[in-house]
Amino acid sequence: MIIIVIITITDIIVFHFILSKRDVFKCAHVPSSGVYGGPAGQDEFTSSSLTLECRVCSDRASGYHYGVHACEGCKGFFRRTIRLKLEYDKCERRCKIQKKNRNKCQYCRFQKCLSVGMSHNAIRFGRMPQSEKLRLKAEILTGEREVTDPQLADQKTLAKQIYEAYLKNFNMNKSKARTILTGKTSTPPFVIHDMETLQLAEQTLVAKMVGSSGALLNKDAEVRIFHCCQCTSVETVTELTEFAKSVPGFSNLDLNDQVTLLKYGVHEALFAMLASCMNKDGLLVAYGSGFITREFLKSLRRPFSEMMEPKFQFAMKFNSLELDDSDLALFVAAIICCGDRPGLVNVPHIERMQESIVNVLHLHLTSNHPDNGFLFPKVLQKLVDLRQLVTEHAQLVQEIKKTEDTSLHPLLQEIYRDMY
Repeated sequence: MIIIVIITITDIIVFHFILSKRDVFKCAHVPSSGVYGGPAGQDEFTSSSLTLECRVCSDRASGYHYGVHACEGCKGFFRRTIRLKLEYDKCERRCKIQKKNRNKCQYCRFQKCLSVGMSHNAIRFGRMPQSEKLRLKAEILTGEREVTDPQLADQKTLAKQIYEAYLKNFNMNKSKARTILTGKTSTPPFVIHDMETLQLAEQTLVAKMVGSSGALLNKDAEVRIFHCCQCTSVETVTELTEFAKSVPGFSNLDLNDQVTLLKYGVHEALFAMLASCMNKDGLLVAYGSGFITREFLKSLRRPFSEMMEPKFQFAMKFNSLELDDSDLALFVAAIICCGDRPGLVNVPHIERMQESIVNVLHLHLTSNHPDNGFLFPKVLQKLVDLRQLVTEHAQLVQEIKKTEDTSLHPLLQEIYRDMY
């Protein structure tokens, strides 16, 4: 069964890869004067050739100032505010900043400058970075296509709906996790690196997650950690269920199909999102207030020592793709709405749902990562990797269940039943 599934997904990956690269292969020997080819000097497209708008007020941009495209007026306004350390009277009206009224509310204008990304640490002026050129070109081409292609507008709407559902339903996302892992929070996480620090964490950070049962407190540390992992998994499964119900079309499916999709998809989605909380040294726990080291997890006795290391190995490769939360939202939706799960009733409808989401994912990755043309097939390959990861995880859980003095949470037990 597993081999057949993997071959099927691999075929899809190859097919999508060929389609995504077809135009590149066709144009390989054709001279180009665009961004992707041509002599030096011809790859520049300026604000005048693109008619770029100021990100703050929508006036014509004069160039790339303080990290964004801005007009002379907003560039000067931002410079004066920063240099003179001006403070404006707070406004609660959230005024819409446009060319004709940009001077009326200085507070909202400055907030708009900050919200679009203007920063005194950014380049004040000069040539547009290559990555920005590619992103803008992708945005412009997409915008031109939207005018004549209603389907494209529908795809962008679907992407927005899924992203909003992702932000709404998950307590931890990649943006939050990376902020903590890169030391940009006022309070760093408590580091768990040995049995002593584990006990301290159990008394404070994860007391509610571990539970108050006296019987559990007398268990081995490995069993307590396993119990804590189960609690976190159950919470994430609940979040994934709410997220799935927000994906357009999911709630209209046969109830048995909804259960089947979640049964087979939640662990793949869980491990994909878990990667956001990992770096090469460890893993965020307890909603980001704790950090358990990779070496400590490896030092646990078998079979518990083998539980997390494969997830770290997957995470390092997955994180190297540099996906953001908007990418991950679509990726997780594609995992859940997968038409080849065993026992589905309405397979054609679910396959159409997945095809729509995968097409939107392709469009979004092309727009969001224009300088990485091979990203889409790499992302699809991770679907295969996740299936293998979950298969190995399920086998290890069954081993722990048989050989260790512990039990599975009823929800997880139901998910694993007849799974593989």
